[in-house]
Amino acid sequence: MLLENPSTPLAPRAIELPGPTGHQILIRVLACGVCRTDLHLVDGELSDPKLPVIPGHEIVGRVEAVGLDAGRFRPGDRVGVPWLAHTCDICDYCRSGRENLCDSPLFTGYTVDGGYATHTVGDERFCFPIPDVYSDVEAVPLLCAGLIGYRALKKAGESERLGIYGFGAAAHIVAQVARWQGRRVFAFTRPGDVQAQCFARDLGAIWAGGSDEPPPEQLDAAIIFAPVGSLVPAALRAVRKGGTVVCGGIHMSDIPSFPYDILWGERTLLSVANLTRADAKEFLALAPRIPVRTETTVYPLAAANEVLALLRRGEVRGAAVLIP
Repeated sequence: MLLENPSTPLAPRAIELPGPTGHQILIRVLACGVCRTDLHLVDGELSDPKLPVIPGHEIVGRVEAVGLDAGRFRPGDRVGVPWLAHTCDICDYCRSGRENLCDSPLFTGYTVDGGYATHTVGDERFCFPIPDVYSDVEAVPLLCAGLIGYRALKKAGESERLGIYGFGAAAHIVAQVARWQGRRVFAFTRPGDVQAQCFARDLGAIWAGGSDEPPPEQLDAAIIFAPVGSLVPAALRAVRKGGTVVCGGIHMSDIPSFPYDILWGERTLLSVANLTRADAKEFLALAPRIPVRTETTVYPLAAANEVLALLRRGEVRGAAVLIP
């Protein structure tokens, strides 16, 4: 399913099967998640994508062939392909353990082709074995919703009272990790979205309400997954002095002006950008121990446009997964 131009539907196309070179591995796609970042890409909200491009960066598949320099995986191995596809390893960020900020990165389904297809090619150095306890579909949301969510949770610090704004794929995983860590979760959904609020309570949130409501007590930290800039001042008002607000998305609408006094008091406002391979190794080892359970709905690959429309309307519970 190919994106030829932003703001146009994905189109089914038959293209030549790529051959792996160097450290690349050819992967038969078993399942691929539909992420909000894919929606931002299709809607033209992300700059400078490779066009045409095959979206999709939560990929689970089987290795079919390997490049001459590849030795980490063998044909038949099951692997996961995340958002971060390649880094330069030589810039200051890479050399200081911050490869998520690399000056010359590549991203799966954005600047290199992704998993809305029967096959894809990945750099084995940025792919990961999938824990055996997860099926192909169950594992898919771990590779972006889980990894980015986990990085956002770490950025929230040692917060006991954690607010989560936007209760979608990432939030439904983060809530489980946070509860396992002994935190108290407060969930903020679209106003009036009773179904999402019930979903949050089912996953252990002690309170769930609309994003236009104040929490019943001050928060230590908040994570914003919804791409809505007006939630930033709302979250700042909800956290106590010394608290942290983490913006967990790659795109957000403009943040409106807000009074300085809701930032004052040593509150911290920061963003999360991408992920590191260390994040992936840590989280994929942790997830089975908790254990993290993912809620998914499966669709055929040909329905990608319809699924993106559901996501745009906020009608996906948990995570949507495409099957070739």
